[in-house]
Amino acid sequence: MSGERLILASRSAARRAMLEGAGVPFSVQIADVDEDAVKAHHDPADSAGLAVELARIKALAVSRHDPEAWVLGADQTLAFDGGLVSKAGSLDEAAARLQTMRGRSHQLHSGAALARNGQVVWSGVDTATMRMRDFTDAFLEAYLAAEGEALLSSVGFYRLEGMGSQLFEAVDGDYFTVLGLPLWPVLAELRRTGVLTT
Repeated sequence: MSGERLILASRSAARRAMLEGAGVPFSVQIADVDEDAVKAHHDPADSAGLAVELARIKALAVSRHDPEAWVLGADQTLAFDGGLVSKAGSLDEAAARLQTMRGRSHQLHSGAALARNGQVVWSGVDTATMRMRDFTDAFLEAYLAAEGEALLSSVGFYRLEGMGSQLFEAVDGDYFTVLGLPLWPVLAELRRTGVLTT
């Protein structure tokens, strides 16, 4: 591996696992940004653009404190029925949203940005279309009981790598994008910048 340092500016366990699985050396520094303020000034119809903007802001926030390191920021947004869906505050709220989304499709946008010396040098986004099956209320109740409060940390109220996979009948897009990171473009950029050897 190269002598370049990479910092992941995300608290996501799934993103950490993806980078670790790909053999990418990195450390973690969670970016302190006001996501609600960013969302308030962003067009809610542009959910893909918001994912990239949040990733850029997170990368910059950490890069300003450690300018010599490469900083990877990432975020994910969910577009449904012409609007933006945010994380639920309670399991009851998650249940209500899942009932609305069942039998229909939504899009997950995973944005990423790489910064160094307080400047974004690359950013990108990838989208996956998720088609939920028309699951029963009984399944939903069992699902919520099994997964519990952990669902509240996910914008879609599911983990595809867990029981959440049973919510779907089809997915059109990259698995890593669903998990929250456009991994292939990120790896290509890490090779281009010298963080990873080619």
